Amino acid sequence: MRIALSALFLLAGAGVASAQANVSVTLTPGSLDNVQSHSYACGEGQSAMPVQYVNAGANALAILPIDGEQRIFVNVVSGSGAKYVSGAHVWWTKGDSATLENEMEEGSSIECSVTDAQPAQ
Repeated sequence: MRIALSALFLLAGAGVASAQANVSVTLTPGSLDNVQSHSYACGEGQSAMPVQYVNAGANALAILPIDGEQRIFVNVVSGSGAKYVSGAHVWWTKGDSATLENEMEEGSSIECSVTDAQPAQ
């Protein structure tokens, strides 16, 4: 099973207009690796937020929507639970609970909880 993740990056050079480049990262998981999908209810009145977790060898990623676009979060060291970071955004999970925060915006922390667990893909 091969998992391919694609991201768009904007490249800018001195005096040159911005150009788009496609970057693809291919992860080849072993027998103990997997992809899991969960839906989370975050805040009051919010629609369910889908999150995919990719565990492939030393790589642990979470993919979730931020401001209308899919963002790739990378697992970092945490004291408890699993902590994922993408730019200023932090996704922190423990059990069926999670917190989404933008570290650049004070008071932006949103509490979330799992609404369903979908089987591994």
